[in-house]
Amino acid sequence: MAEAAMGEPAVRLCVVVPCYNEEEVLPETARRLAAKLSSLVERGAIAPSSRVLFVNDGSRDATWALIKELHADPARLGVEGDAPWFEGISFAHNEGHQNALFAGLMRALDEGFDCAISLDADLQDDIDAMDEMLEKHRAGTEIVYGVRSSRGTDTAFKRGTAEAFYGFMRWLGVELVSDSADYRLMGRRALAALSGYREVNLFLRGIVPALGFTTDKVYYVRGERFAGESKYPLKKMASFALDGITSFSVKPIRWVTLLGGLSIIVALAMFAYTLVSLALGHVVEGWSSLMVSIWLVGGLIMVSLGIVGEYVGKIYLETKARPRYIVAEATDGVAHDGELRA
Repeated sequence: MAEAAMGEPAVRLCVVVPCYNEEEVLPETARRLAAKLSSLVERGAIAPSSRVLFVNDGSRDATWALIKELHADPARLGVEGDAPWFEGISFAHNEGHQNALFAGLMRALDEGFDCAISLDADLQDDIDAMDEMLEKHRAGTEIVYGVRSSRGTDTAFKRGTAEAFYGFMRWLGVELVSDSADYRLMGRRALAALSGYREVNLFLRGIVPALGFTTDKVYYVRGERFAGESKYPLKKMASFALDGITSFSVKPIRWVTLLGGLSIIVALAMFAYTLVSLALGHVVEGWSSLMVSIWLVGGLIMVSLGIVGEYVGKIYLETKARPRYIVAEATDGVAHDGELRA
């Protein structure tokens, strides 16, 4: 990576790392990030006042205790160097990955950092890609996406469902960056624009591309999880996909109207068939067709109610205007009331 131009100040970088029950992997994550930031400072790519911000999303293990230890005395956990790299905030309750990520990005904005790079704590994202991200940002790119160069490490099921999800979202008209999760760089202008999004049901993979600004991509090979278990099992992945669909498109509700219209057409056709059969004197038992019709229509009604109910539920959550999260504790000793972010 090219060093900062002569006389041009190095950017203040905040690396945002959401954490939920990450005690097994956190010390190693901290060691690698400290080494990376030290290297970037030596080359003039970032300012010495850059930081790593861990966001504890209501973990039930020792994650928050480790974050406080990394802030107070990182050497005890094997982190080399004297720079005070680590800061942390802790939620009062588990609020979900997207809220934790948003909280860290808003903290970076509030504290005046020039840009923020978000990544997961499991070390699957290649932190060496940060070099190219920063280079592209220095060249004027406001948002740089980390994109997987392949999905060779995924199972066939996960690879297939991911491709189906991205394809389905594009069909709905939602702008997404394929094979890109939440590993990205955002400049200060993009962070400021993101702060204006007030919805409770956050889907940052759809919101960030909607911000506009200049964008670019950095390709990297996604590795295996260093330790611990994935925080996105099938159930959470399905819920996350549903949030993405219902947060950015009303097409499913329009499908309800279409299904209702098709049901009426089928009913009229069955009524006409019945009249013709009676006129011709045919004996029509009708039990099987009646049962099939009842189950079909009943199923359509239940599915339709479920789709409409999903949207009504989201409206209900939005109208209550409750805070997305509450910061209970921070390593700087200040919980920051402004971080209740309604």
